[in-house]
Amino acid sequence: MSVPRLYAITDAAAARSHVDQVRELAAAGVVWIQIRDKHADARALYEIVVAALEAVRGTASRILVNDRVDVARAAGAHGAHVGQEDLPADAARAILGRDAILGVSTHSVAQAAATSALPVDYVAIGPVFSTSTKANPDPVVGLEGIAAVRAVVSRPLVAIGGITLERAPSVIAAGADSVAVVGDLQVGASLEGRARELLSALDVDGIVGRP
Repeated sequence: MSVPRLYAITDAAAARSHVDQVRELAAAGVVWIQIRDKHADARALYEIVVAALEAVRGTASRILVNDRVDVARAAGAHGAHVGQEDLPADAARAILGRDAILGVSTHSVAQAAATSALPVDYVAIGPVFSTSTKANPDPVVGLEGIAAVRAVVSRPLVAIGGITLERAPSVIAAGADSVAVVGDLQVGASLEGRARELLSALDVDGIVGRP
């Protein structure tokens, strides 16, 4: 699978709703958009995802759901992302089906290598830098951690955690195929404008994967 250079994640704490964020990100040309809301109950999250899917209808954007594989499947999302304490990848794949996008968070070379052997479409590694978007973040892996994981993982590699417009190119240079961004997308008055800046910094149109 070819992954987009920019992988946007909605921020539940932002002034804009998840759906408004999705609409602006899709307008900017962002292909993968993850809905992440740790506090929404299943019904509320389902309704958000259904509305987000409607918002991207007719565009190249794809909607993924954080953690809740059941909600992703019920709503008809394009995929899901799970962590080390969520459903195992093989169980998540069984629920989602073979055509859905599935990614897993990892926080070390050992976890990334083990995850790469599972039925996943990409491996996420992080946090690359210090981040404030998680209450209890794992230890920072740094650019060196990305390079170490790249050496043992053949699947597409998504880097996450504290990635900003200024840092994004160095993360790709370290070996990541894609950067997942949360907080930095909220900088400035226009989410669409910030997303376009990130895409420009990554020197892609939002669709092309790693050369």
